[in-house]
Amino acid sequence: MSQVDLSQPLWMLLIFVALGWLCARRLVVDPRPIATLLIYLIAPLTFFRGLYLGEPSPALLGLTAGMFALASVLCLATHAIVRRYFAPQEAALLAFSAGTGNTGYFGLPLAMALLPPEGVAAYLFCLLGVTLFEFSVGFYISARGQFSVRESLGKIVRLPLLYAFLAALVASRLPWSVPGAVIEGLDYFRASYTVLGMMIIGMTLGGVSMRAFDVRFLGASIAARYVMWPLVMLGLVLALQTTIGISSTLAGALLLLGVVPMAANVVVIAMELNIRPAKGAIAVLLTTVAAPLIIPPYLGILWRIAGLG
Repeated sequence: MSQVDLSQPLWMLLIFVALGWLCARRLVVDPRPIATLLIYLIAPLTFFRGLYLGEPSPALLGLTAGMFALASVLCLATHAIVRRYFAPQEAALLAFSAGTGNTGYFGLPLAMALLPPEGVAAYLFCLLGVTLFEFSVGFYISARGQFSVRESLGKIVRLPLLYAFLAALVASRLPWSVPGAVIEGLDYFRASYTVLGMMIIGMTLGGVSMRAFDVRFLGASIAARYVMWPLVMLGLVLALQTTIGISSTLAGALLLLGVVPMAANVVVIAMELNIRPAKGAIAVLLTTVAAPLIIPPYLGILWRIAGLG
């Protein structure tokens, strides 16, 4: 575990962030249209491709449903607590970030390095559950920081990612398959999703002033991501091991989900809804930079406690 080299994925992510910062500072690129493009076009197509190629089975879809439920519970519980101490928009952003993580851009390459193929498949369907949370319950809670219940629900109904999820399930059950050329074309959206998702953090940071540096907000964000999530996932793994019993590969995938950095989509959603995107960008960047220092020892400890070696 300690020998896994995290430097390459980390540096690539930071390079994308730096490119975004340069675009904002030198080219005066507005990140808001890019956030809209990610939410309404690139993310749904990427989600459709991943779910369709994963050949969803009831067991794998159970992982998706389970992670969706867990992320939703953590988001709602966090919101109930932090809304007493933070302004509505900040509380909404903290609640959203507490329900998700950088399971895709950072976590998936790490899963491919650490886990066997069946473990990577399990991780992918868990990832899909977290993503589904982001664009449903998470989006609603984020919107409620600024909009009414009716307006927030209206925004969710217009999100195409939910329909992409249903379309992928239907397509996977049809007697004919999606043409290979279409699947190959969708792969370009997957790559652009990663690049633009990280660049938008840098674009947001390009317009950040020191006033956006909020120690309380950062502390709450880091605690949710690097304290709450590892403990919750460890507790979940131990509970499953002592009740129904789970494989070591699934246990490893679940523990990995608990130690990834904050999600880049925190900035994307904050940008789309205009809820403190600068504060979100700072928190995401700091947790990403800290990831290579935190993930190896965290996973080593969690794996030993869970009896994974």
